[in-house]
Amino acid sequence: MAKQTIYLTSAVDLSVQHNQLRILMADSGKEYLRSFEDIRMIIVDHHSVHITIPLINLLAQNNIGVVFCNEHHIPTTMLMDLDSNCMQTKHFRAQLEAGKIINKQIWKQIVERKIQNQSNLLSKLSLGENLLKPYYTNVKSGDTTNREGIAAKQYWRHLFGEKFLRDRMGPCPNNYLNYGYTLLRSAMARAIMDAGLLPMIGIFHCNYYNSFPLADDLMEPYRPFIDEKVFKILLSGKTEIDKDVLQQSLERRF
Repeated sequence: MAKQTIYLTSAVDLSVQHNQLRILMADSGKEYLRSFEDIRMIIVDHHSVHITIPLINLLAQNNIGVVFCNEHHIPTTMLMDLDSNCMQTKHFRAQLEAGKIINKQIWKQIVERKIQNQSNLLSKLSLGENLLKPYYTNVKSGDTTNREGIAAKQYWRHLFGEKFLRDRMGPCPNNYLNYGYTLLRSAMARAIMDAGLLPMIGIFHCNYYNSFPLADDLMEPYRPFIDEKVFKILLSGKTEIDKDVLQQSLERRF
């Protein structure tokens, strides 16, 4: 069974019952049970969601991402397990001892896969068959010739039009991209912790004010999957983020 993302948009009580997630609807009194094995992520997008401490611990043990949104429906906080892998110390040392040559080769592979996935998306949407192939087949170690940036200009122009500029503070569809990338970053950070790695030790990203540069590195090849979701949302004509739009791309809403 495919794992679900549970999107909470109303007042509910979350607790543990029979070693499962218990969802109690505050308005109707209806009750739902979900196996932890079937849940990938829980998104809390309502100020009256109550959650018990035993449930929080079980969610962490089962590596289930929990993301909390603010009043504008934007993810702002997530739960992290501090002891998610028994080999953490060994992996931490390997990360810290990795040299520049290794990191440059890893970044080369990340950029190649990212551009290839962008190219695949354009082909899938009939917006350019193998348009970006010349870029992902010519990435050098450390991407010293900036194939990533050059390919991005072509990619965004064909995906969202000539006038589109990728800017976090820019107009739609930047708002949808910001939302999707935040969820992707949260999921990647949890996966990194589960693998016993330090999310604050990056490969390419290295901002002193960024606590998860490794998540920013490793999420790069997966961005086109978010871009496809956003592309489909735009087909509906929606330009503002609201609960009805967001739930279109999530498996289960409460």
